[in-house]
Amino acid sequence: MHFDHAGIATDDAATLADLFADLFDAPVAHEEEFDGLHVVFLELENGYFELLEPVEEGTISRYLDANGPGIHHVALETDDIDAALETARSHGVELIDEEPRPGAWGHDVAFLHPKSTGGVLVEFVQH
Repeated sequence: MHFDHAGIATDDAATLADLFADLFDAPVAHEEEFDGLHVVFLELENGYFELLEPVEEGTISRYLDANGPGIHHVALETDDIDAALETARSHGVELIDEEPRPGAWGHDVAFLHPKSTGGVLVEFVQH
């Protein structure tokens, strides 16, 4: 596995994308509306920033209401998401997603519960 992206909750993905493009030389690699979100992936040398702006009520809007903008999750790319989930289960990690589900950019994703991972919301992603 290797680092894929950091998911960042924001109220304004366009403005943050412009700042990060200038500040980190991180061009937009992909942009879409998905699951009630405006999602922007900014390309870095070794992964992405995924900007998550809610366009309707949901998980990210509730996160922003409770915590404000900032890092929402860390994603690790795996070649075998089912095996990654089984490894997590075998270590007693609570899963948010028992099975992979469709994610942004057409990838399969699954999340691990932060109470089992030191307070960090971890996403497995399979391209």
